[in-house]
Amino acid sequence: MALLSFERKYRVRGGTLVGGDLFDFWVGPFYVGFFGVTTAFFTLLGTFLIFYGAAMGDTWNPWLISIEPPELEVGLSAAPLLEGGLWQLITICAHGAFISWALRETEICRKLGIGYHVPVAFGVAIFAYTTLVVIRPVLMGAWGHGFPYGIWSHLDWVNNVGYAYGNFHYNPAHMLAVTFFFTTTLALALHGSLILSAANPEKGETMRSPEHEDTFFRDFIGYSIGPLGIHRLGLFLALNAGFWSAVCIVISGTVWFDAWADWWYWYVDLPLWIDLEGGVNG
Repeated sequence: MALLSFERKYRVRGGTLVGGDLFDFWVGPFYVGFFGVTTAFFTLLGTFLIFYGAAMGDTWNPWLISIEPPELEVGLSAAPLLEGGLWQLITICAHGAFISWALRETEICRKLGIGYHVPVAFGVAIFAYTTLVVIRPVLMGAWGHGFPYGIWSHLDWVNNVGYAYGNFHYNPAHMLAVTFFFTTTLALALHGSLILSAANPEKGETMRSPEHEDTFFRDFIGYSIGPLGIHRLGLFLALNAGFWSAVCIVISGTVWFDAWADWWYWYVDLPLWIDLEGGVNG
C-alpha cells in the first residue's frame, strides 16, 4: 500500500506512551505499538477462556454458549474457575483489550499531532461496559449482578433486569439514552445524505461546496451549525447515547429500587394539578 505524502514524516520512532521503541513499528498499514501487543494478548487469552468455558459446558451451539457470572452468594470474592471464575478472568481480559486499544489510539493521535477525540469517544463505550460488569455489581455487592457472556443468556439478562423494575421504559435515564440513540441516527442520516448529494454529483455536474450544504439546512430548518459544528453535534449525541445507557442501568437497584413507573409520581403530585378533579389527566 502506497504511503500518503505526510506518512513518511509521521512514521518515525518515538511518541509512545509505554515501551519506548520496542514495539514502535508498522506491519503494512497497521501500527503495532506496545498497546497493540497487549490488545492482541488480552484478546487471544479472553477468546481462549471463552472456548474453554464452552468446552466445559454442554453445548457448542453459538446461540446457547454462556459464561455465567458467579452466584450472588459469592459476593465480591474470587470464584472457583468453573463457578464464575472464568467470567471474572474474561472480564479482566476484556478490560485489558479495550483499554489497550484506546491507549493505542492515543499513541496514533500523538504521532499524527491530532486531538484525542477518538480515544475519548471509545472511552465512553468502555465506561458503559465497565458500568455493567464492575461498577453496578460492586455497588450492589455481588459479581452475580453482571451480565453473562452469551447471546441468548445476555438477552435474558436484559429482559429480567428490565422487568425487575417494572416497565423499564419509564426509567428517565433510559428515555434520555433512547432519545440520543435515535437523534444520533437522524443526524448521521441527514449529514451523510447531504454530503453525498453535494460531493457526489451526477456525471458532468460540478461538486457543490460547503456553502451549498449550509444553505440547504438554513432553508430546511432555518439554521445551519456548519461543517465543523455538525461533527461536534454528532459526537455529542453519540457520547450521550452511550453515557445515559450506562446511567440507566447503574441507578437501577442502587439508587431506585421500585418499579420505574412509580418514580413519576412526583409529576402527578405537582401543585399545578394535584387539587384538580381527576388530577393530571383532568
